[in-house]
Amino acid sequence: MRKNIAVGNWKMNLSFDDAKALVSELVKVDVPDNTDVILGVPYPYLAQMNEMVSGASKVSIAAQNCHEKEKGAYTGEVSTGMLSSIGINTVILGHSERREYQKESAELLAEKVNTALAAGFRVIFCCGESLTTRESGQHFDYVADQIKDSLFDLDASAWKQIVLAYEPIWAIGTGVTASPEQAQEMHAHIRKQLAEKYNQDLANDTSILYGGSVKPANAEQLFSKEDIDGGLVGGASLKAADFSQIIKSF
Repeated sequence: MRKNIAVGNWKMNLSFDDAKALVSELVKVDVPDNTDVILGVPYPYLAQMNEMVSGASKVSIAAQNCHEKEKGAYTGEVSTGMLSSIGINTVILGHSERREYQKESAELLAEKVNTALAAGFRVIFCCGESLTTRESGQHFDYVADQIKDSLFDLDASAWKQIVLAYEPIWAIGTGVTASPEQAQEMHAHIRKQLAEKYNQDLANDTSILYGGSVKPANAEQLFSKEDIDGGLVGGASLKAADFSQIIKSF
């Protein structure tokens, strides 16, 4: 049975003191059964935050990115080996902001995914379309191609370590949210792609998260949909009260 997952993606936010205060509150939350809480933390805080959640069995820490090479002369980059050495084994890859600002291609992301999986990581892989793509009616093919181009060379066994996150770009940080029906429609479409490429059991066992202005006010309605297994939460994950309520929405 696939897991419900609430991922808090902090992006480039919070001072160290604010981060410690936030995590100290979140580790107290009574996390529902069959639910994982993952915090996507900026690089400088990873080791300290990982220590803070060490006693919380359902809360873990993820890196927001990793480099595609295992080591080398790549100033400013962070490898999976470095992350592993401080106890981090989950990474977010393919977020729309990195695709846009860092120009990350499908080919580069495939390399990053392969590197992370080879290091034993769990990968939260993001996909999603712009407003222009949705309005053109190409959104289903566009999202399917993002998954195919970066992930469909993987063996079926690798998918035990993959979580997908659908993030309509037009709903990130805008306050606009895809309706639960729109989100469910895309999640079902993604699951169908997995079933057609691999098999229905793999599709049924893969957690697919929604990431687009998830808030306490809409989380329960979104998470109640058949193919929505949780959220990749941005702004609302920076406030303990809001993220706690989202966690409890399962």
